[in-house]
Amino acid sequence: MTSGFLRNSLFGGLAFRVLLFLSLALLPIGMIAVVQTKQIAEQSQNAAELSLIAVTEQAAATERTLLQEALGAGRALTSVVKLVHDEPVQCSDFLQTYKDEVSKYRLVGFIKVNGQMDCSSTHISYDLSQTEYLKKAKERLSRMVTAVDRDGLSGTPVVVVTVPVFEGDTVIGFVFISIAKDELAEERGEKLVAAPLSLVTFNSAGEMLTSDADASDLDLELPETYDLAQLTGTERQVFSATNRNGTERLYAVIPLVQGAVFAMSVWPTDTPLLKTDIAGRASALLPIVMWVASLIVAFWALNRLAIRHIRKLGRQMRHFALNRTLPRKPLGEQVPFEIVAMEKSFLGMASSILQDEARLEDSLREKNILLKEVHHRVKNNLQLISSIMNMQIRQAPTEANRRVLQRLQDRILSLATVHKSLYQDNEMTRADGSILLREIVARNLAVGMEANAGIEVVEDYDSILIRPDDAAPLSLLVSEGVTNALKYVPKNSEDGATIGVSLKYTDPECARLTISNTSGGVPPEGGTGLGSRLIQAFTRQLNGTLEVEEDGGMYILTLDFPVPIKDKAVIDY
Repeated sequence: MTSGFLRNSLFGGLAFRVLLFLSLALLPIGMIAVVQTKQIAEQSQNAAELSLIAVTEQAAATERTLLQEALGAGRALTSVVKLVHDEPVQCSDFLQTYKDEVSKYRLVGFIKVNGQMDCSSTHISYDLSQTEYLKKAKERLSRMVTAVDRDGLSGTPVVVVTVPVFEGDTVIGFVFISIAKDELAEERGEKLVAAPLSLVTFNSAGEMLTSDADASDLDLELPETYDLAQLTGTERQVFSATNRNGTERLYAVIPLVQGAVFAMSVWPTDTPLLKTDIAGRASALLPIVMWVASLIVAFWALNRLAIRHIRKLGRQMRHFALNRTLPRKPLGEQVPFEIVAMEKSFLGMASSILQDEARLEDSLREKNILLKEVHHRVKNNLQLISSIMNMQIRQAPTEANRRVLQRLQDRILSLATVHKSLYQDNEMTRADGSILLREIVARNLAVGMEANAGIEVVEDYDSILIRPDDAAPLSLLVSEGVTNALKYVPKNSEDGATIGVSLKYTDPECARLTISNTSGGVPPEGGTGLGSRLIQAFTRQLNGTLEVEEDGGMYILTLDFPVPIKDKAVIDY
């Protein structure tokens, strides 16, 4: 299959093959460049993702600080609470003092396992046994951050931080710290490089803590195929997903408090933070540019050094093949040595061909002259024999003898006509059947048909080239056929009599000779005479098929025989 592919006119050229092998040679370098480009693209992508993560961390810096401080405070307060939790007044005084000093918290307290909070910064006892965040705290027995829309204590949306208090291995309660969501939503410090569409914080259970967007807008911006609980983990991540409104978004997730609180920012896919610089984009095209530049240089060099000279040499060869003329100017001095050697070989071969053809033409011309002379002398000799026979015919004692001699004379003249046609043809390799038959029929009619015989002669010929070997039997067969037609056609018939002779193509390699005459009720020669035997013999020499029939008062002789291909310039001989 490869060899057939390379024989194609488009892909079989020297330029294509050189460029193909050059491409294969450059393939390892190209693969290295592709790998390096891929690494650069990955590094650029990682840098862009790190930018998203950095902006997310900057945007959530306030939440991170407050929640880490609250959890740190909760762990610190557990040591104090364990000492004073049995004295509610002293415990409440301590927590109130701590709250007043910090001033960031809405409420600080200690919740017993049974849900009673007698120790609080407000000096008020609360029953929290039925609250959801206490139930969850009992289930997890670990630090926890939960959002409460209205907790019934402060009357405002808060974020609750609970830290378990242990005595040995037993949990005796939980340090409770509530932070107003307004505190978490205050200004985020330094101005951001680029602002996300929205920022969300959530706990390890996937419960949303805070957001900077309305609830309806935020719900549409969350990823459609991911739950927030699935995004909790220890690693920072950036991923692409479709939001619940069907729009493609980018999401950056970072842990704010390890294992407890996470932040997620939402970005449009065309955010400037993900756009690589010009150098990064150009590096992706570097392997292609290298490959194209190498192919252009190789093709230019190949065309300048070889292809254009080879094409010029090919034009010279084609011109010599058509016109047999040598080029007037050589290829030039800047042509490579190998192509100059090819040109010299071609010129030497062309000169040798011209000399050989000149000798062949001289030999052929001499041969044609000799053949013309042979055909001419044979025709003259046959005519001389015909003249001698004509003298003998006049001296014949009986009419029967004269007819026999006349028939023999007709056959000799038919052969003379063949040789005349051959020496009149320039190539002497063929005879025009229409001219040959027209002359033979005319001579036979002139000799065998009386004046005013009332016979209509119809002739129809195609210009069919006849081989020399076939010309003689065809001419003699036509002479015999016309003589038989003249012999049996009725003379001076009131109904009229007809003799027809035609030579037509039946297909490009076959011709049909037809000789017909009006029967007049007289049966033709039955096949035992000399003429009939000669017609059969000539048919075999022509490799033809003979058919004789009577149809509608006409006797018809039909001969189908092979001829040279119609319109073929070269004739076999």
